[in-house]
Amino acid sequence: MPAVTPSPETAARFIRIALGHVGREYPHKLDHTMSSDADVLPPRVLHPAFHGSYDWHSCVHGWWTVLTLTRLHPDLPEAAQAIARADETFTEDKLAAELAYLDRPLSGGFERPYGWAWLLYLHLEASRHDGRLWAARLEPLARAFASRLAHYLTILTYPIRTGTHFNSAFALALSLEWADTFDPALADQIRAKAATWFSGDADCQAWEPGGDEFLSSALSEALLMRRALGEAAFTDWFARFLPNLAQRRPAALFTPAHVSDRSDGKIAHLDGLNLSRGWAWREIASATPALAQIAGEAAEAHLAAALEHVEGDYMGEHWLASFALLAMLAA
Repeated sequence: MPAVTPSPETAARFIRIALGHVGREYPHKLDHTMSSDADVLPPRVLHPAFHGSYDWHSCVHGWWTVLTLTRLHPDLPEAAQAIARADETFTEDKLAAELAYLDRPLSGGFERPYGWAWLLYLHLEASRHDGRLWAARLEPLARAFASRLAHYLTILTYPIRTGTHFNSAFALALSLEWADTFDPALADQIRAKAATWFSGDADCQAWEPGGDEFLSSALSEALLMRRALGEAAFTDWFARFLPNLAQRRPAALFTPAHVSDRSDGKIAHLDGLNLSRGWAWREIASATPALAQIAGEAAEAHLAAALEHVEGDYMGEHWLASFALLAMLAA
């Protein structure tokens, strides 16, 4: 399926949503381990660049949303506002403070691996903006996270398959796109690890969704393998992984999740599940022509269930537009 560039109206709306939260400090959920009273500090001190959006990783991918849409629709009035805000945010001093945070003795597991992957993805997007200093200023932070990821892959014996921030396949799918441009050795390492972890998987039963998941364990794995394998190898692997897809089984993968309470931050994750499944199904449709109609219909069903809920309650609003944009741009 071809990528769909968001309309100017959608782009403007998403930029306004993101700019409304990337600088909003509270409410805030910190990933912060304290060793003394001296570590009791507000988010804006701990994270001068990424203290908004309820949590660090959502702020990072909120900025990815802003920069991506600014590139796609540079003439929007909202794009000018976004550029000014980005110039104020991605300064040497603020990003140096973000980098220094990683040197704290208890920060080794900070945002692992979800936030790492999103920071790499943000840097990749920033590199597409000619004439701006954003990418150069973000690169030391990106390199630091890439180094952490490379080490992590040497010690993580088994993949984490849960459909939340700890999911290994999702993080590697984003990171691989960055590594293919900026770190070929890491790209090779990711592809090797994906093969070690997932090449033997077959007849996936798709026991999902969990009650607070925003990622499909099955489709996140397929998304990674689509990016890690060549076209022919992926087609062969996918036929073994989901052998009954032509019969729309497992049924769970074709059924959008029901969201009972969007004011509950965990239950609201299920809107993200529908969006991330839509993203994965769209990429799978492009990679498997024989199943393109089935995968495309599954993608549209999941997106229809979630797109109208990108804006509304802050528990979803602070992050869902990013996943909606991933789905729109999938190809």
